[in-house]
Amino acid sequence: MIDLEQIATIADIPRVQATRRPEQVALWFEGRETSFAALDARSSQVANGLIKAGARPGDRIAWIGKNMDVYYEIMFGAAKARMAMCGINWRLAPPEVQFILSDARASVLFVTADFYDVVEKVKEDCPDLGLIVAVDGGHPEWPDYATWRDGQSAVDPKLPIDPDSEDVIQLYTSGTTGLPKGVQLTHRNYLAFFEQAGMLEWSSYDAGDAVMNAMPLFHVAGVNVGVLAALQGAKTVVLRDIDPQAILGLIESQKIAHAFWVPAVILLLTQQPNIREVDFSGLKQVFYGASPIAEDLLKEAVDIMDARFTQLYGLTETVGAGTFLPPQAHDPAWGKLRSCGVPWPGAVVRCVDNEGNPVEQGQVGEIVIKADFVMKGYWNRPDATADSIRNGFFHTGDAGYFDEDGFLFIYDRVKDMIVSGGENVYPAEVENAIFGHPEVADVAVIGVPDEKWGEAVKAIIVPRDGAQPTAESIIAWARERIAGYKVPKSIDVIEALPRNPSGKILRKDLREPYWEGQERRIG
Repeated sequence: MIDLEQIATIADIPRVQATRRPEQVALWFEGRETSFAALDARSSQVANGLIKAGARPGDRIAWIGKNMDVYYEIMFGAAKARMAMCGINWRLAPPEVQFILSDARASVLFVTADFYDVVEKVKEDCPDLGLIVAVDGGHPEWPDYATWRDGQSAVDPKLPIDPDSEDVIQLYTSGTTGLPKGVQLTHRNYLAFFEQAGMLEWSSYDAGDAVMNAMPLFHVAGVNVGVLAALQGAKTVVLRDIDPQAILGLIESQKIAHAFWVPAVILLLTQQPNIREVDFSGLKQVFYGASPIAEDLLKEAVDIMDARFTQLYGLTETVGAGTFLPPQAHDPAWGKLRSCGVPWPGAVVRCVDNEGNPVEQGQVGEIVIKADFVMKGYWNRPDATADSIRNGFFHTGDAGYFDEDGFLFIYDRVKDMIVSGGENVYPAEVENAIFGHPEVADVAVIGVPDEKWGEAVKAIIVPRDGAQPTAESIIAWARERIAGYKVPKSIDVIEALPRNPSGKILRKDLREPYWEGQERRIG
């Protein structure tokens, strides 16, 4: 249950829980347990260590590594020291890592052993970096995290924090169009997020509930899963990597009550041969989001897991909040399975035209969001901030429409829209139609050059094991479900779709071979 009494900043969460339930488990990671009392003490040690190292209020404290429990010690410690935690996508190439470290002007970096070599390549080009801490130890130059932490005082520094102006999290957008931008999230943004979540029944956990965090910690959902669990006295079960069998095993052994998975992970789980043998009786709730989900996959997952499902639509820039599809709307009789739900209690969500005017019900427009959880801005990018936040509304870049019941339906990213013969085609709608084909395991739809139509719709599919679907059968299947102009003109088959760590399809990578050499690129 969300109780904000005594919670004025993120830094207060471990303090309050150490008083309320000191011996209760806060974090579980590969068999290692951390109590709330230990989390509070260790985060104070981290805060004092950062201050001693010369980091100052407002500094960015970076993390590059797979998921680990100690991330939360460091994040809460940075908050206590009035600094912002900056998780870096570990899949990035060294020059991209160097760009983010330099752009954020990170003064301290925590790195796990998998990425020591990456940091060694870029550290000389990061002049603001004063301290590098080796999370797993064993580095000849950098201090071992546990030794460094335990050498600091556990007395809480209790620095005064201005929740309205001070950033607590800075995450970088994926950078699929241009350089990544640092999203500044303040304590107030998170407090607004907590306050609104507290009005929603599905966001309430019982103290002691086990909450699975399989989302990467450079993603807003990965941060939020652990923060929301700690706020409510629940136990965060941290997974280092996405391993479907490990996930299924932990559901049973840790009695997982709540989990957040992207649709790609849900798909992976449903494809496990032993999925119907797993005991899901302890699973109360599954949250999903970050990318579209096919209706047939959702029905299958609900049937197998027999838990409440809640879809969350939001962005890093909105602390992951925006709209939600509540558990009861997952009844197929409601006809809302393709919707991402209704706005959060304190949010204004609209679909607007190019001039920012609301479009009529049923018409597609860009989704915009106004709420207290909308970011402060993009780090050192005033022009980008002004372009994305207009008249108080954050422009998401997603295209959608509201139905007669006030439920929002997302068509796709505005930039991914295919214009074929003057008609707008949204890939997600075509993908949803094709996904139900019995021989298709996964699908992505892109626009490719076409002399007559400008762009033609192409579907790229991943067959189910042992299946050999024909282009004719897939096109015929789609034709029965969507308008003729939306039906793919061609089909390609590949082994796996390229996705980013959030599970979003990298359409740019799929489009590139088809648009190479074209003077004019659409989409």
